[in-house]
Amino acid sequence: MKPTPDQCHILSFLIYPETFHQLLGETRMQQGPLRADLMDLISHGFIEVYETDRETLVSPFYDTDNMGQFAYKATKQGLKIIEQHAI
Repeated sequence: MKPTPDQCHILSFLIYPETFHQLLGETRMQQGPLRADLMDLISHGFIEVYETDRETLVSPFYDTDNMGQFAYKATKQGLKIIEQHAI
């Protein structure tokens, strides 16, 4: 999968764990498109999902209906995308 420009933009904010609400403000995206892009990036292994304490990794079965309850961080694969696009 090749990430879209919006997905690359999201990844650029995920060097460190960020909450959904922080990403809304930083990316200036609408909630629906941000949620969809996050879910796509997660399913392709570009992002990991954490509890909001930003230290506890969540199992692959996180609550997609309540994305605001989690924090997100780029995986090694996601960091490579950031490097490739010099974001």
